[in-house]
Amino acid sequence: MFTPQIPQLGDHMLFGTDGIRGEVVDSPSSDEDAISYLVDERKISPRLLKLVGEALSRNVPVGSQIIIGWDNRPRNAELVASLTIGLHLGGCTVIHGGICATPGLHNALLETGSALGCMITASHNPVSDSGIKVFDSSGFKTSPALEKEISELVVQLAAEEREVDESELSDLSKPDSYFDANLAHQKLLVVRLAEFSGMFAPPSQEKIFIDSSKGVASEWLCDFLGKAGIEAEEVSTRASALNDNCGAGEFSPTDSWTWEEAAKDEHVLISSLQKTSAGKIIAAALDGDGDRCLFIESTETGCRIVDGDEMADHILRSAEGKWHLAASIESDLSLISSLDRLDAEVLFSQTAVGDRWLSHALKSSDCNILGVEDSGHLVMASPHPQGGRCLVGDGVASMLVVLCAVACEKRAQAFAKGFKRRVSIAPSNRSRWTGDNDLADTVEFIATKKMGKMKRSGLVGEANLMLLELDGISLGIRNSGTQAKTNVSLRVASGKDYSNALEAMEQIILTLREQLFD
Repeated sequence: MFTPQIPQLGDHMLFGTDGIRGEVVDSPSSDEDAISYLVDERKISPRLLKLVGEALSRNVPVGSQIIIGWDNRPRNAELVASLTIGLHLGGCTVIHGGICATPGLHNALLETGSALGCMITASHNPVSDSGIKVFDSSGFKTSPALEKEISELVVQLAAEEREVDESELSDLSKPDSYFDANLAHQKLLVVRLAEFSGMFAPPSQEKIFIDSSKGVASEWLCDFLGKAGIEAEEVSTRASALNDNCGAGEFSPTDSWTWEEAAKDEHVLISSLQKTSAGKIIAAALDGDGDRCLFIESTETGCRIVDGDEMADHILRSAEGKWHLAASIESDLSLISSLDRLDAEVLFSQTAVGDRWLSHALKSSDCNILGVEDSGHLVMASPHPQGGRCLVGDGVASMLVVLCAVACEKRAQAFAKGFKRRVSIAPSNRSRWTGDNDLADTVEFIATKKMGKMKRSGLVGEANLMLLELDGISLGIRNSGTQAKTNVSLRVASGKDYSNALEAMEQIILTLREQLFD
């Protein structure tokens, strides 16, 4: 008897740092191949989404209600239909929330009281990609434990002998009801703008260029800002497709341009900018699914990115009372080490990379909260539709709160930016880096030889992270959660000599390239 070859997931599983992502391809002829496409080649198919839907349905009570939202990627309709089929096969009721931002789906999940929320997106990835992010009934993203369970269930389902009547697929692909997640999101943002204006000050921004990555916000955000008294011009409508030379996904937190360079740049936002006096916020960019934002500020010679760390600093400089700040291991050490300059009392937590870990660190706080990644992902408390508060990263809300904070007259001193450098080892055989094997010991030896004894540790959420820290210097090595690469990150607080740290980093990179390359 023929036994199908079931893919071995190993350490990769199906999920990466933030859900499942991959290039969308046509469905293969078998469930086993659909899994292999993702695990081996990071390719995603409608067939895989049907399997994921069935697996998710087995993790909730029979008959549970699940809502699906999606961004405007060209093949998302196929993925939504297949996911809907899988959920229906598992006995779930399905709501379609329509095209929306990820925070819009998050809000719709809470408003409808659904057991799970599924967002079909690949965030800032190219338009040819897509994927899925999953939220639980409380609005928190799935845990690694649940993702492992879902991955294992997908493999089990692929091994089962089960048939679906093809004549039933059309009906199974249709939702049981609809909910306008995008409209509900806009209504929520009106409430949040009023809250931010009361907490800080109403925004007093001059004209601002907006780049919504040619996502759903490109159709309404400028009108929304206009009603708030902010003149805005959307530029991503000139892009050829979602995330194609537009949006925050094309930027690095350290990017800068002269005016001459900006005029020639291929990015539609950068090439749209006009020379102006220094020190002004002149533009804002969202990523493809609208859950993060980066600003652009004018300089003496051109313009530069205002990253998530600086955005958080703008908020905290205008804040009063007690706050809890959570920042990932890629945030500027100078932001964290200079909190005593602020008028607000700020508690601090360091987290793994990914907004779910920011939420995890902040969810039990009883004060004002702020989670930050330098990529522009800010997590703040939002009104819960059923009362109380929930946590969410929302690119438009992040834009609004920073503009309100900047409008405050009384503000504390800005932090002096430290030094950051990141290098990716790619391609990388990630199985050779575990964070606690002989190779990790070698890396620690190299760092110690150059910089002296460093504290070695890890973090919840980063199983393969090795973090080396010493008095204002942090060196982190971890495998990427989405790509075949291993990342080396050096952070140094302002005023610290980092020449030895750079030398150590270079030696570590050479060693890793030798050891991780097949």
